[in-house]
Amino acid sequence: MTVEQRPLRADARRNREALVAAAREVFGAKGVDAPLDEIARRAEVAIGTLYNRFPTRADLVEAAFLPVLEEAAAVLDEALALDDPWAGFVLFLERSVLMQVSDRGFTEVCSRTFDPDSGLEKAKQANGSRMNRIISRAQEAGALRADFRGPDLAIVFAAATATPDWRRALGIVLDGLRAR
Repeated sequence: MTVEQRPLRADARRNREALVAAAREVFGAKGVDAPLDEIARRAEVAIGTLYNRFPTRADLVEAAFLPVLEEAAAVLDEALALDDPWAGFVLFLERSVLMQVSDRGFTEVCSRTFDPDSGLEKAKQANGSRMNRIISRAQEAGALRADFRGPDLAIVFAAATATPDWRRALGIVLDGLRAR
């Protein structure tokens, strides 16, 4: 049994959980480049404990955001399960924009590229595949513009998150995306 496979002692498990929770808060507010010493302070552990549990920033970012990407996957699955493809497309965009406007770290994780073998990048690729299926379904139903592509989502997210009234902005964008 390697060190990585051994179960953590109760205090080490608590420290890890506190670090991940603090990372979610700090990264969510300040982005994934936020100071690690602030995360350690918020978790009430020494910076050495942070580095002992998470040797790299990427390790901590993955621990903090992999569960969020799994939540995003559940939203995508819910959108794909709707009978009405346009309603699924709208649900996906509304929930995704809400996640982004409320969590700077999540926005940055979505827009950055990570090691291809990392859990984050694999989750992002799987979610990207789901997004493409949502787009295809809406186009095949004749509800979404035929020229819309997955990379265009960056434009949608940028437009909708550029204002505090993101719902209104998203509504305007959706009006432009609807097939005529």
